[in-house]
Amino acid sequence: MEQLTTSIDVLFILLGAILVLFMHAGFAFLEVGTVQHKNQVNALVKIMSDLGVSTVAYFFVGYGIAYGVFLGFNLDGALTQAMTERSGYDLVKFFFLMTFAAAIPAIVSGGIAERAKFYPQLAATFFIVALIYPFFEGIAWNGNFGIQALLEQNYGAGFHDFAGSIVVHGVGGWIALVAVMLLGARSGRYTKDGEIKQAHPPSSIPFLALGAWILTVGWFGFNVMSAQQIEGIQGLVAVNSLMAMVGGILAATFIGDKDPGFVHNGPLAGLVAICAGSDVVSPLGALVIGAIAGALFVKAFVWTQKNLKVDDVLGVWALHGLCGVWGAIAVGIFGTTAFGGLGGVAIESQIVGTLMGVSVAVVGAAIVYGLIKKVVGLRLSEEQEYNGADLSLHRIHANPPREDY
Repeated sequence: MEQLTTSIDVLFILLGAILVLFMHAGFAFLEVGTVQHKNQVNALVKIMSDLGVSTVAYFFVGYGIAYGVFLGFNLDGALTQAMTERSGYDLVKFFFLMTFAAAIPAIVSGGIAERAKFYPQLAATFFIVALIYPFFEGIAWNGNFGIQALLEQNYGAGFHDFAGSIVVHGVGGWIALVAVMLLGARSGRYTKDGEIKQAHPPSSIPFLALGAWILTVGWFGFNVMSAQQIEGIQGLVAVNSLMAMVGGILAATFIGDKDPGFVHNGPLAGLVAICAGSDVVSPLGALVIGAIAGALFVKAFVWTQKNLKVDDVLGVWALHGLCGVWGAIAVGIFGTTAFGGLGGVAIESQIVGTLMGVSVAVVGAAIVYGLIKKVVGLRLSEEQEYNGADLSLHRIHANPPREDY
């Protein structure tokens, strides 16, 4: 009976890993549909290559930092033997958590699109997935450094982030903000007076919509399978994910005035926000959380582009960074029994954990991207940016599209 149970757990978490892995196709097509035509192939290659680098970084370093098991340094076979017990559940768990880690550079990719050098970004991906992300992941999900125990002792509950509003999305969004600011805006994006000169509308609404749909469907694996074992699965997580998704859609539709870019990012905003509390808030609370996230994304994206002059191509700071912060803090409100939640949360711990995640992301990104910028540079040359893509794509497109700035 025990073998049957662990085998079911393996299948459960494996299906989750496959769903989250497929979300990377969603990231790819969301970026492909948003960037200019001349950069579409670059976006596809970049997402795929990032996945490869992320897997190696997490296998050799990141997973060990977060959970104390360094899989890549298994020389005597003892670790392999231990990890294959319980039908290899621990190995499949690594696979599942790796797909979460790989989402960080996929998020960053959307922010820095169209003007970042290819190989320096792959180097940044390695250090992000090997060091920055797992450092905070271990604190939040493995109790490293005793910080969760300290929060529980002081406030009655630790930092609650069931599926990664901050651990994954918040960290990814805030890393992206630092990278975008260090890169600067795309050439011709703003005038000398700071006005938007080139709007750079989405190049393919169908591709953008396809990416959004793939992400939306895969997100149910991201959230529901975060239980990691079949006995922990909750229908509440699935319904809350649905309600938050719908809240995001409706808010983005009306506040964004039916703009297809906003409408298709609306469900993603709601899903980012509900990750943290999907297991403790009520469906009504999830609807409200998602609606606020959808509105927040639309307003923050416009404000970022027009007022801050931060050229975040896909709006990943607004979508993942700010909506992730909102979702984590919302747990301390809507997760309480007073607001229809299941309880066991503390607003103080949510604020502390959120600030900690943002700080790790900002400081870590400043170090990684700052050093790479100083040593080899982050930015394409003006000619490369004009022609599109830091890849040898002339073999594919003899006459790559050229767009005036």
